[in-house]
Amino acid sequence: MQYKTHSFRYGEELFSYEPEFVHLWQEIKDVLDSITEDDLIQHYNNNPRVSKKSISDSINDLLDHRLSEKKWERQSPIFNNSAYRPTSRNRWWTLDFAKDTISIEVAFNHGEAVAWNLIKPVLAGELNHVEKAIQTKAGVLITATDLMKKAGNFDNSIGTYEKFLQYLNPFRNILTVPLVIIGLEPPKTFKINKKTKKVELL
Repeated sequence: MQYKTHSFRYGEELFSYEPEFVHLWQEIKDVLDSITEDDLIQHYNNNPRVSKKSISDSINDLLDHRLSEKKWERQSPIFNNSAYRPTSRNRWWTLDFAKDTISIEVAFNHGEAVAWNLIKPVLAGELNHVEKAIQTKAGVLITATDLMKKAGNFDNSIGTYEKFLQYLNPFRNILTVPLVIIGLEPPKTFKINKKTKKVELL
């Protein structure tokens, strides 16, 4: 997949040069680079979900599989306290993925969740009055650009890469850990037809 990045609090600079981050950042980029447009088409066409309308499920599943292969922990709890441990109904206090010093959030959800998605890596990276289950130092957020939202037929209400960037300055005093925001670019060879919900080759 093609993507753009935005570095916050020198996130990408640290990821590129600090030994505790370099190999993890490379794994994230390797996974993103490994997902081809053919992979997305095949997964979307094979997805049995009747209500499918966008490629968000396909991206989520492919990221899940390939990050897990590299030993990233899925749905990693932030806190040890039982009141904050994940249940079938409560996933608020978990990270999508975590490994050593970096947490990852894959954010294709409603725009109202942008602030919460940004804050979770901070909760994982800072000390807290609640006993921690994990202690990371930085975060990566993966989301869709406005152009990907349109081409992939994502829901109009999702928080896109551009919206995440709008939140950074107002939240600067709250977002105390280095972050990299990744915006997934639209496919070059296909789009999802808004009416038929089918793959349309370009």
